[in-house]
This record gives sequence, C-alpha cells and structure tokens, in this order.
Amino acid sequence: MDEIDRRILRELQADGRISIQDLSARVGLSPSPCTRRVKQLEKLGIVRGYTALIDEAKLGFGVSVFVSVKLEKQIDDALQNFERKIKSYPEVVDCWLMTGTRDYLIRIATADLTEFEEFLTSRLTRIDGVASIESSIPLRRIKSGNARRA
Repeated sequence: MDEIDRRILRELQADGRISIQDLSARVGLSPSPCTRRVKQLEKLGIVRGYTALIDEAKLGFGVSVFVSVKLEKQIDDALQNFERKIKSYPEVVDCWLMTGTRDYLIRIATADLTEFEEFLTSRLTRIDGVASIESSIPLRRIKSGNARRA
C-alpha cells in the first residue's frame, strides 16, 4: 500500500461508482495502471465489494435499537446457535461478538417501537441460551461511515 493506493481507496469510498477514467484522473495515473491497482486491492480483499447506501428511514425502518445480549454460557454450541438464529432475522442489521460484561451487541432496525417490541418478545428472548438483554435507543446519529477512511 502506497499513497496512490490510499488515494484510490479514498476516492472509491467517496464514490464506488466512479469510472476508471475519472478515478485515474483524480489519483494521477493513466487508466491501465489505475485498473491494475484497483484489481489488486480487490484481490487482496482490501476492497471487499461495492454497494449502495440505503436510507433505512425512507424504506420505513426509522427506529434503530442497540441491544446487548448476555448468554447463559459462552461455549461454542451456544455461540453458534445464537449466531445462526441472529443471521436469519432481517431486523438485525449488525451483530458483534464482544468482550466485557455482554456477549453480543446488535443493531436492530424496525418501523416503530411496536415492531421492535414484537421482535424482542417473540424472537430474541426466545433464543435458547439468552440470559439477559439490555436495549438502548439512540436519539441522533452524530457520525456514520462504512469503514475508516484510508
């Protein structure tokens, strides 16, 4: 990774749909070497893919809730069971295995608090091995990003 690779990454983070022509002009390379560098960044897994950023609220999912989950036991079977279930729920946007007093931190997106309550009581609390759940409702997003800038 050199400074040109970092400039390529910054430009792709700002606009993943940028053409190679525009990208190469912005980073100071001709199109062929720019294309080779982008392909190499993809091959190395530094660029994992390209996606559209979706406004969840405009899709009708205006409520986000952060939920901390503690399991009864932190053994492989319990972790795998919990993770398998969580992956199947479309309301779960992010899920992280954590250190500290809680085992998982989850972000759930729903239309409203009634839908969140339904998800909580009929799905999340019914996963085998869940010992406790703590929910926090964010008031305002201060900063958002997909990844740290290169």
